[in-house]
Amino acid sequence: MSSSIADRILALTAELNHYTDRYYQDSVSEISDQDFDKLLAELQALEAQYPALALPNSPTQRVGGAVNKSFETVQHRYPMLSLGNTYSLAELQDFDTRAVKGLGGITPEYVAELKFDGVAISLTYENGHLVRAVTRGDGIHGDDITANARTIRDIPLSLKHGNWPAHFEVRGEVYMPHKIFERLNAERLDIGEAPLANPRNTASGTLKLQDSAEVARRKLRCFCYYLMGEDLPFSTHAESMTALAEWGFPVSDSWRKCKSIEDVNQFIDHWATHKGELPLDIDGIVIKVNSYNQQQELGFTAKNPRWAISYKFEAERSCTQLLDIKYQVGRTGAITPVAVLDPVLLAGTTVKRASIHNANEIQRLDLHEKDFVWVEKGGEIIPKITAVELSRRHEGAQPISYITSCPDCGTELVRPEGEANHYCPNETRCPTQIKGKIEHFIQRKALDIENLGPETIDQLYTKGLVKNVADLYDLTKENLLTLQGFKDKSADNIVAGIQKSKQQEFAKVLFGIGIRYVGATVASKLASHFFTIEAVQAATREQLLAAPEIGDKIADSILAYFNNLDNVQVIERLKAAGLQFAQVVREVVLDGDALLGKSFVVSGVFSHYSRPELEAKIIANGGRLVSSISAKLDYLIAGENMGPAKREKAEKLNVKMISEDEFRAMIGDVS
Repeated sequence: MSSSIADRILALTAELNHYTDRYYQDSVSEISDQDFDKLLAELQALEAQYPALALPNSPTQRVGGAVNKSFETVQHRYPMLSLGNTYSLAELQDFDTRAVKGLGGITPEYVAELKFDGVAISLTYENGHLVRAVTRGDGIHGDDITANARTIRDIPLSLKHGNWPAHFEVRGEVYMPHKIFERLNAERLDIGEAPLANPRNTASGTLKLQDSAEVARRKLRCFCYYLMGEDLPFSTHAESMTALAEWGFPVSDSWRKCKSIEDVNQFIDHWATHKGELPLDIDGIVIKVNSYNQQQELGFTAKNPRWAISYKFEAERSCTQLLDIKYQVGRTGAITPVAVLDPVLLAGTTVKRASIHNANEIQRLDLHEKDFVWVEKGGEIIPKITAVELSRRHEGAQPISYITSCPDCGTELVRPEGEANHYCPNETRCPTQIKGKIEHFIQRKALDIENLGPETIDQLYTKGLVKNVADLYDLTKENLLTLQGFKDKSADNIVAGIQKSKQQEFAKVLFGIGIRYVGATVASKLASHFFTIEAVQAATREQLLAAPEIGDKIADSILAYFNNLDNVQVIERLKAAGLQFAQVVREVVLDGDALLGKSFVVSGVFSHYSRPELEAKIIANGGRLVSSISAKLDYLIAGENMGPAKREKAEKLNVKMISEDEFRAMIGDVS
C-alpha cells in the first residue's frame, strides 16, 4: 500500500514541478489552473496523511503555511558587500581606468547586467537541494527566510540536472512584477486599505511576513546573478551565469559580455531608453569584470569590490503645473486625492494625473494652489509628486486645504484615530459607495455575476432599481429591458447570472458583502473558523481575535458592520434569496478516533506542525475546533508566544493546557 502511495506522490511531484517549470521558465501553460489545483490538492492530502513520504522538492512547499513569529539571524558564509555607485559616465570611465591599472595595463572583459530594483537574497544549496535562504541584512548577518523563499516559484527547490558542486551559494534579487503589484493594490483599495508605495518596498515587506501562505499569494519572482563556492569549475562570471540558467535558476537573458567600457556604455544607452518595457523596475546597470582571476587580482576595498560597480539611472522627473486636486470616493468610503496636472511627457508617456495618497502628503509637500511640482515615475507604477518648485510659486498662492465633506454626498468626513485616510461614513446612502459595493459584490472572486458591469450598475442605480446588493435578486427581465441597449438575450443572461450566483460558497459571499478590511483570504479564514454567518455576526471581539489572521482592525470592522441595521437587513434579504451563508462541511476521512468528542483551541507557534496542519490533525482524529476559551473547553494546545490573555483565561477556568508534544502523544504521532 505504502509503495503505491509513494509512487503516486513521486508522480504527482514530478508532474506538478514540470508544469511549474514550463510556466515560470518558458511562459507556457500546459494545464489549466483548475486542473493544476486539483492535482496539488491531491498531493497535499497524501502528504498530510503520509508526511514521511513527502519529497524535499514537493510543490506543496510553494503554497506556504508556516508561521514565523521571528526570523533567525545568521552569518553569511560569504559577506554580501554593496557595490560602489555612480551616476556619471565619466566616473564609469574612471572605474575602467583603475581596473586596467590594477591589472597591469590589461583591458578586462566586462559583463553588464540590469540592476533589478528588488531585495537581495542569498540561496545555499547542498547536494542539489535548497537548504537556506537569507536576506542581505547588514552584509555580514541576515535573516533566515527559507520558508518564505520556498514559496517563490522560480527559485528551484531541487536541481534536476547539471554538474553542480556539492555546496554553493547563489545571489539573486527578489522582486514583485508590475502586474502583481497593481493587482495587490487594487485588492487593498477594494477592502479599504491604503495602497502600497512601490514594488521594491512591497517585495521587501513580503519576504518578512510571518505567514508564508500570504507570501505565496503575493507571487514574488527572482532573478539570480552570481554564483559563489569553493573550487567552482568556471573561470569567468559569464560561464557561471550560463551554468546557473542550465541548472534551472531564473537568470535574466538581458546580460551581455562587453569587450570594453565603450560596449558597456552602449548597453547603458540601450536600457536607459528601453527600461520601461520591462515587467519589473530597474534602477541602473551593474558592471563586473568577467574573469574570476582578474576579480581576485583587483580585490576589495573595506566596503566594495574593486572589480564591480553600479551605474544608476537618474530618476526620471519633470516639472509641471498642478491644475487641481480631485477627490475620489472608494467603495469603503476612503477618500483618495489625485493631482490633476498640466500634461507632461515622462518616461515615454504623457502624464496627466499623479498620486498624492492622503492629507498628510498634501501637508508634507506644502502644496499651494497652482504650484509647479516635480513629478517622478521612478519605482512607482503611478507617477507621484515628489517636491514643489518654490521658485515658481505665485505670489499670494493659498495653501491647499483637504476637503471636509464627501464630494459625492456631502457628508462630513471622518478620520479614524491612527489612520492616514479620511472616510465618508455614509456607507449606505453615498451613491459612489453604493455602486462600488455592488461592483465589488459581482466580481469574479465574490459572487461572479457575469454580464454586469459598471455602466449597467450605474443605470440600475439611476433608475432606482438597485440601491444595495440584495436588490439584485429582485430584478426581473422586464426591469432590465427598461435599460438603454438591453434586449431579450442580454437581459436573460444577467438574470441567469444572478440565479447562478446563489450557488457560490459561503466564503465568497462573505467576501462579497464588503466588510472593510475583509479580503478574500480573510473571508475564507472566517468561513472555515465560524462556519456560518450567524456565528460571525454573534462573535464577540475576543472570539473574532481568536480566529486566524484576525487582528484588532479587522475585528472592530466586523463588529461595526453587524452593528449597522442596514447591513443586517441586507444579509437577511440575501438569506431569503437563497445565497449560501454556511460553510459546506466536507466528509473527512479519519486517521483515528483518539480525540472523539473532545474540543480544542489552538494558540501560539509550533515546531512540528503549521497551524493549519495542527487543526487538520485535530479534525482527522475526531476532535472539534472551537473559536474561544470557555469552561466547557477540553484542551488548549499551547505553543510558543501564546497570548497571555488566553493563558490567564484558561487558568482561571481550569482548562487543561497541553504542549505540542503532549498532543502528539494523544494521537500516537511519534514520527
